[in-house]
Amino acid sequence: MNLIIDVGNTFVKLAVFEGDNIVCKKSIELKFILKHIDLLKKEYKSIKKAIISSVGKLKTADVDDIKKFFDLVHLDSETKLPFINCYETPKTLGLDRIALVCAAIQQFPKSNVLVIDAGTCITYDFVTSDSNYLGGAISPGVRMRYRSLHNLTANLPLLESEIPKSIIGNSTNNSIHSGVIFGILNEIDGVICQYKEKYKDLTVILTGGDANFLSKQLKSSIFANSNFLLEGLNYIIQINSNE
Repeated sequence: MNLIIDVGNTFVKLAVFEGDNIVCKKSIELKFILKHIDLLKKEYKSIKKAIISSVGKLKTADVDDIKKFFDLVHLDSETKLPFINCYETPKTLGLDRIALVCAAIQQFPKSNVLVIDAGTCITYDFVTSDSNYLGGAISPGVRMRYRSLHNLTANLPLLESEIPKSIIGNSTNNSIHSGVIFGILNEIDGVICQYKEKYKDLTVILTGGDANFLSKQLKSSIFANSNFLLEGLNYIIQINSNE
């Protein structure tokens, strides 16, 4: 069994895999990470390997404690990966994006794959059928767009995400929903269309916190998978295993 530790700025996602299947998943606050890892270690005594992907501030002492219990992979730009990284600045490539590309290669081998992660930011990552990672794009996510309209203007309210009923907003609130949501949907559909013009045989994955919210509204054919990043991290453990 493998333990996945995906550390964000505030929250941590923990997942336990048996083979390629998730048997447990939870989201916790960063300050409780060791407590919850200890609970998982007691509940799933077969966990032998773990991986840490940390874009947040995980203390060195916490990493050292985790190393005491597991064969640990600490994901960084030097970790063995199943693709050729053609990014011009590989050391600046986000660890989350690395994991998503790994999942794409494992689950859709010898395919042109575009992975769209709709989270805090919306990231686009493209890997070719011969496992060359070419890069992609980064744009503001759903909540970031709502907050920007509120924070950078004098009078616009901060709204919760909502699928608008019409492209024509007949109030300030409806206009904001239309601008944010239809703006994102048209961006995603437009990006997919541009990739398909160049790569006819294209598989598209939508993942991230807003994937379910957005997926039913998109015109393009996609695969929605909220666990794609975790599955990619589990695959990295497998290819870095000594066994």
